[in-house]
Formats: sequence, structure tokens, C-alpha cells
Amino acid sequence: MIIDDQYYDVIIIGTGAGGGTLARKLAPTGKKILILERGELIYRESSELVDTEVFKKEQYHAKDAWFDNEGEPFYPQTYYSVGGNTKIWSGVLQRMRERDFEQVQHQGGVSPAWPLKYQDFEPYYTEAEKLYQAHGKVENDPTEPPHSEAYPFAEIAHEPMLQSIGDTLSQQGLHPVHLPLGVGDRGRTDAEDTGVSPVLTSDNVTLKTSAQVVSLHTNPSGAEIKAVEAKIGGQSYLFLGDIIVLACGAVNSAALLLRSANEKHPNGIANGSGQVGRNFMKQLLSVVVQLTASANSGTFSRTLGLNDFYWGDKDFPYPLGHVQNSGGILQDVIFAEAPPILSALSRLMPNFGLRQLATHSIGWWLQTEDLPNANNRVHYVGDKLRIDYTPNNVEAHDRLVYRWIDVLKNVEATQPSAFNRTTHPRSDMPIQVLAHQCGTCRFGEDPATSVLNLDCRTHEVHNLYVVDSSFFPSHASVSPGLTVIANALRVGDRLIQQLSS
Repeated sequence: MIIDDQYYDVIIIGTGAGGGTLARKLAPTGKKILILERGELIYRESSELVDTEVFKKEQYHAKDAWFDNEGEPFYPQTYYSVGGNTKIWSGVLQRMRERDFEQVQHQGGVSPAWPLKYQDFEPYYTEAEKLYQAHGKVENDPTEPPHSEAYPFAEIAHEPMLQSIGDTLSQQGLHPVHLPLGVGDRGRTDAEDTGVSPVLTSDNVTLKTSAQVVSLHTNPSGAEIKAVEAKIGGQSYLFLGDIIVLACGAVNSAALLLRSANEKHPNGIANGSGQVGRNFMKQLLSVVVQLTASANSGTFSRTLGLNDFYWGDKDFPYPLGHVQNSGGILQDVIFAEAPPILSALSRLMPNFGLRQLATHSIGWWLQTEDLPNANNRVHYVGDKLRIDYTPNNVEAHDRLVYRWIDVLKNVEATQPSAFNRTTHPRSDMPIQVLAHQCGTCRFGEDPATSVLNLDCRTHEVHNLYVVDSSFFPSHASVSPGLTVIANALRVGDRLIQQLSS
């Protein structure tokens, strides 16, 4: 094993929304920072897909198998590159709703309150929107929380077909809005172009790619991390630093803590509570396809969202969730996980090729909050990484799907020549799709029931932090990316204070 001859003030493991943002925040301190990334630096935005390559099975999946409840292997849709999963995200930068931070009764159970509230995150949401160049507009959304400042850039216009749908929704008394999107000179902003790449010219920042972190090593007392072990090119290296930050994603951060077990931490580092890996959540995600009579480009952005059913409906007093268009199907990476949709479209439109199917349809993403459950967990069985996960809050999600299909039918009835109203194919995202994963290292004030304190530092190891979505004590129905970014900026302020003392 090779011991690196450098000593770092901060070692950041992972370069996604959390790690990449934190690197950008800390770089101006002049402190010596090492960034370790399992993947490579890819300058081309991975979400800029070429035609029908999006439909190639498992193009954006990890090569290492994980295992499900039944012990069956699967290859997760998680992206290893500088920028992490933000290289294949939609760029939607939504704030959690103010009530999402409170305890909420759902049809499927209780979503617990957060120990911090919306007002604690609001300044960092604003900072995050500026950093990631959010284009948006505060509109007549019944759930939109208060903003201290307007979005830094104007909203992205809808495609004509979507604008027409939005106008019809408004006429029906609903409240369609422009989704806030991160857009820069190179297209959608991500954690590589916004977080990591801008700081690589700094003398105090070092990036090592193809560096798979395999273990954390503590001092003899177990009170602090003394070294990070990573494999680079088949060789094992030890990197030494004062502050260690995990930002590997909710599954991989928990997995790293678990497999780093030692004499002082026999159940995994920082796992005295037994909560590491517990309460794994991933939103209930479905895609519904609306068939159109005329063609579209197949490559337009997600721009239209709707939250009228976020907290329920007239016939259902429990939260349902969020709706947004998928963007052009030819550029939607996660849509590739919905092969039943493609089969249904082929049967409905037998004379159309794959490209024509995609360009004569509009996809709609429906997102419902998944509730924390200690039995939904990340853990090891021998050397196999296992994700035990059973969806919950399913009735609420099904009701959202049916409610939205009713809305689409009403829209189509006003424009009968614009739509092929044969049916509305639906597909639910399987365990392989880990979009919006969170919750495996929840933060809180009680070390018996949480892994991290309110600064996202582990209760048991005083120099170890986690800044990805692992810290969420509950999920919301909006996309979590902006909250991860905002939290990384918040934790960054705490670390800057610590580094300057």
C-alpha cells in the first residue's frame, strides 16, 4: 500500500451535487483540498444524448452488481464520473415545500419533521440557485414556499405543444408553472461544470479520478478518521487529512461506512445507533405517455410542472405528489428504464419506428413521496451489497397517476385533433432506477436515532461529514437535487468557520 506524501486539510469523496458543490464552496479558503472520484472527467454533458442511444439498455448503469430483497442481482442506474448523477439529471432545481419540513400524515404513514426548517435552508436555496444559474419564475403555485429573492434568470419557455397544454390546464382551474432549470453556456448546469472544473485551476485543489474509495481508517480510539484508502489503477493508496467528507450518494456513502467496520466500530463507522443504511428512500416514480397527432423534436427540455395535487385532492385528503413533463423522450435518460412503455407504444403505433414513437408523444413524470422505513435498508450480506426495499405510500401514487390521466383526457377533449387519445401507457420505475435516493444517514439531535448532527457531522467521529442526500430524515415529492446543493453550501459555511479557527 502506498501512503500519499501529501497531507490535506479536507478530503471530499464524490463529486455529485453534494461533493462538487462543497469543493466549489471551500476552494477560496486556500486550504489544501483533495477530491476523490471513482469515475472519470467527462467534459461532454452525458445527458446530451445522441438520437436513440438513450434507449440502449443499461447504458448509464454501474458495472458492479447490487442485490435486491430476494438476493437477485441488478445493475443500478448510478453514474460514476466527475459530476456524478448530475451528468444525467434533468437540471430541475426545485425547493422543498415549506410544509415538507414538518411532520405530515400520509395515507401510507407519517413523514417525520426535520430538525431544521425551511427558513434555515432558504438563504442556501437562494445561493444554490445563483450558483447553478437557475432559470425560473415564482408563479401562482399553491405550494411554492417564500423566496427572499427572485430567480437569477428568466424562465425557459415551453415548447408550443406544452404551452398549449399549460393554457388548457389554467382554463380548467389548475396552476401549471415553469419548472426552475439550471442552464449555463454549455446547456444544463451540473456539479462538474459548476462545482469541480472551476476550482481545478486553484493550486490548493487536487482531483484524482478513477479513485475508488474502499475503506476509511480511524485512529486507535475510533474518534476520528486518519486515512482514506482508495484503489487507483489496481494499486491501493492511503490519503491523510484533517476533515473527511462523504458525498458518494445515499447508497454508496452508507456502504462505505458499513464496510469500514473496525474494533471500535464493529457495526460500521458511525453506526453505534444502528441507523447507517436504514430508512433508504427513493421516490415513487412513474412515467405516463401522452400520444400526439403531430411530431415534436423529441429533445426539448422539461419545463412544465404542476403541484395542485401535492397535498391531496377533493376526494383524497392525503398528499399525492408532483407532476412534470419529461422533456423530449429522446433525451430522457431515466425514460430508458421503461421498456413496457416502448412495447405499448409499438402496439398502438405499429407503423412507426422508434424515433417516430418518441417524437409523437409527450412523457409525464409523476413523483410521490416515499416514507422512511427502517426495514428499507442498505447492508452487506457477506461481500454482497444488498438493497432491501419495499415501496410504500403506493395507493397515493396510484391515485396521482389516475388523477393525472383524467386531467390529460380533459385536455385532449378540448383539442381532439392534436392528440391520439387511444390510451395513456404507464410504467413504474424499478429498483434499478435510483433517482432521488436518500435517507441512509439521517441527521438529527439524538445520537440514538440519527447518524449525523445538524451540521451533517457524524455523532461518533468528529472529523467525518456526509453532504449527499443521505442526511434526509424524510423525502418530499419534488426533486431533491437543489436541497442537496443548498445543504452542501450550508455545511460549507460551517467548515469554513472550522478551518479558519
